Amino acid sequence: MEEMAKKYLIDTEENKAFLKEIQEDLLAFGHKFPSPQGSSYYLGDDGSPWTDRKRETWITCRMAHVYSMGAALGHPGSEGLVDAALKGLTGELHDVENGGWYPGVTAEGEILPDKQCYAHAFVILAASSALLAKRPGAEALLEEALRLFELRFWREQEGLTVDTWNTEFSVLDDYRGLNANMHTVEAFLAVADATGNEMYRTRAGWIIDHVVSWASGNDWRIPEHFTKDWVAELEYNKECPADPFKPYGATPGHGIEWARLITQWALSVHKEDKQALEPYLKAAENLYQRAVADAWDRDGAPGIVYTTDWNGEPVIHDRMHWTLAEAINTSAVLYHVTGEDRYASDYAQFMEYLDAQVLDHVNGSWFHQMDEKGEVTGSVWPGKSDIYHAFQATLIPYSKPEISVASAVYRSK
Repeated sequence: MEEMAKKYLIDTEENKAFLKEIQEDLLAFGHKFPSPQGSSYYLGDDGSPWTDRKRETWITCRMAHVYSMGAALGHPGSEGLVDAALKGLTGELHDVENGGWYPGVTAEGEILPDKQCYAHAFVILAASSALLAKRPGAEALLEEALRLFELRFWREQEGLTVDTWNTEFSVLDDYRGLNANMHTVEAFLAVADATGNEMYRTRAGWIIDHVVSWASGNDWRIPEHFTKDWVAELEYNKECPADPFKPYGATPGHGIEWARLITQWALSVHKEDKQALEPYLKAAENLYQRAVADAWDRDGAPGIVYTTDWNGEPVIHDRMHWTLAEAINTSAVLYHVTGEDRYASDYAQFMEYLDAQVLDHVNGSWFHQMDEKGEVTGSVWPGKSDIYHAFQATLIPYSKPEISVASAVYRSK
C-alpha cells in the first residue's frame, strides 16, 4: 500500500507518526491563549488571541488540561501555560464571595452571570490533570472544585447533576441537561484515575445507567434536554436549533462521545466480568452506529452533521470539528475493544477526511465549522477557540481505553 494511504490506517506506524505531527502542531498553535490574568483568550484562525471576546472558564480549563498532558509529552513551555491557566482559575474566574467559578469574564474583565455545571465539570478535569503534572496549587484547586460540586451540582438521590444556578447559588434553574452530565462523567473518571477515589467512578456509572436507559428507549438517539423532574423535552430549542450548547434534536457527536465514555467506564469496572461488561459495550456500539448512520456522509459529502431530528434526518447540516475528533477516538477504541473491521474502516475514512478538509495546513489547528459543501464557516464556532477535542484525538486512539487520557499519558511516561 502506498505511503499516503497508510497514514490513515489504524495501528500503522505511519498513522502514529501522522497523529504525532498533528499533536505537535496543536500544542504550538495554542501558546497564545493566556491573558495577563490567566483566563483563556478565544483563539482566532491563526492562533492569535481574540482579545475583544469574553474569556471563558471552560476554555481556560481545557487549555490547562491539554498543556498538563503537554508537560508529560515534553512540549516546551507547557508547565508555564498550565500555571497561567491555574492563575485564571484561582483569580479572576473564581467567585470568592459566593464560591465556585463564573462562566467567564468580558473583554473588559466584568463577570458573566450564573454558575454552570458544565464549566465546573471542566474545573475538576483541569485540576485533576494539573495534579498529575504536579503543578503548584492543583491539589487545593481540585479539593475546592470537588467540594463545591458536591454541594451545588451533584444530586446523590438522582445519580445526576443539576445544570445552572444564579451567580449567588440562591436560585436553581429548572432546566436539566445531558451535556453537563457527560462532561461530569469525563471529570469523575479523570478524578478516579488521578487520585484513586473510586466513589467518582461509581457516580459516573450512575449517570451512564440513566443515559443508556434513555437512549435505548429512543432508538439510540439520546434525549439531551429535560425538565427538573427529568422528563425528556424532545422539542426543546426547536426555534433555536443551532445553539452551541443546547441545540434542538439529537446531537450525533454526543452519541459518539458517550459511546467512548461508556466503554471507558465499563472496562474500568467490569473488564474481568464479561457478563457485566457486555451490555455496556453493546450499548456503546449501538450509540456509535446510530450516530454514524444518521450523521456521517449526508448531503453527498463527508463530515458529521451537527444535529438531526428524532427520525435521524439532519437539522443543522454543518460539520463541527469536535464531532470528527470524537469519531476518530471512538472508532479507534471500539476497534481495539471488539476487533471488528468496520471500526477500523470508519477510522480510516475519518482520518482521510481530517487530512483532506478539516486540518488547516496553512495556519494550523483544525477548522472548527464547515458547511455541507465543505466550506469553512463560523455561524456557531468562528475561529479556533481551543485545542482540547483535536488534541485528545491525537492520543486516545492509542491509549488504554479504560483509563482517562491524562492518566494514560502519565502512566506511559
